[in-house]
Amino acid sequence: MRHRRKRRRSRRRAAKLVIVLILLAGWWGAGFLVYLDKIPRAQTSDASADKADAIVVLTGGGGRLDLGLRLLARGDAAMLFISGVDPGIDKSTLLQNRQMDGATLDCCIKLGHNADDTFGNATETARWMVSQGYTSLYIVTANYHMPRSMVEFRAALPEAKLTPRVVHPNNVHLENWWRWPGTIQLLAAEYTKYLAARARALLTP
Repeated sequence: MRHRRKRRRSRRRAAKLVIVLILLAGWWGAGFLVYLDKIPRAQTSDASADKADAIVVLTGGGGRLDLGLRLLARGDAAMLFISGVDPGIDKSTLLQNRQMDGATLDCCIKLGHNADDTFGNATETARWMVSQGYTSLYIVTANYHMPRSMVEFRAALPEAKLTPRVVHPNNVHLENWWRWPGTIQLLAAEYTKYLAARARALLTP
């Protein structure tokens, strides 16, 4: 009888665990679909009537630096901050294959070497923004990365005006994403990181 009771208790605990896991999976899945709607999809023009004090490019993907440099060259902001650059890489090395005059390199482009992730991007950019007295910022990153980036930057710069400037990577297939295993893996990982960023922002005073 004692063994039977133990088996019944074990089965009840296992059933409860399965129910909890199913509920968590359902919550994660429903939130994932909501998250997908937050990802910019339209190939909109990067033109804007508004100007910003600065542009930040979050390194880690193709096309981001090109867009940041284009915004700077057009005069949409006076300064470009490139966050997450590997230590030891200077401006000349980073931009050696691009036609940049020395005056622009010296005056208008700054590198951040202290960020290893999006939280670090926001932290080091916020320190630089505060040191310069800037209050408005264009954030340049990939479409799938933008929701998490905005969470991190709003937490780090709650008083600043933040405007997303989106890069659309060709290898990220947002339309019919369920047909592309690589895109599914990328979006699932990014959504999990997004949840962590939201939780940290809510728990941080």
